[in-house]
Amino acid sequence: MTIAIILQGRDSTVFSATPDESVETVAARLADKRIGALPIVDGGKVIGIFSERDLVYGLAAHGPGLFGKRVGDVMTAPAIAVTADSPVLSALSLMTRRRIRHLPVVDGTQLIGFVSIGDLVKYRIEKIEAEANAMRDYIQMA
Repeated sequence: MTIAIILQGRDSTVFSATPDESVETVAARLADKRIGALPIVDGGKVIGIFSERDLVYGLAAHGPGLFGKRVGDVMTAPAIAVTADSPVLSALSLMTRRRIRHLPVVDGTQLIGFVSIGDLVKYRIEKIEAEANAMRDYIQMA
C-alpha cells in the first residue's frame, strides 16, 4: 500500500509556514493546531520542516531570543520527502533510519500532503488487524 491511501481518507488541508515567518508565529500555529511540525514552503516548494524538536534545540541554543528569529534560520533543512506512490513500509523505514517523525508528500516540488509516523503506524495496525480478522474468519469457515 502507498502513502496515497493514507491521504485519501482525510482532509486535504496542509498547514504550512514560510521561511520569513517568526518562530513565535509558527510556534503559536503548532500549538493552535495541536500539531508537532509544519512544512516550510517557499514559492510552492518544500524547503524544510519546523518541528517541536527544532523549537527545543533552538531554545537551548538561543534562549528566548529564538522567538524573534525567522523560522527559515532554525528549521531542519533540506526536507526529506516522499511521493504519494511511496510504499507505507518504505516511508516507515525512512523515518526510522533518519530518526524523523514527519514527512512532506510531494508531487514534483509541489506539497500535496503531510504525514506523521502516527499516521503510518495507525494504518499498519488497522491493516494487520484486518488481516488477522480475515484469517480468523477463514479458519472458522474451514
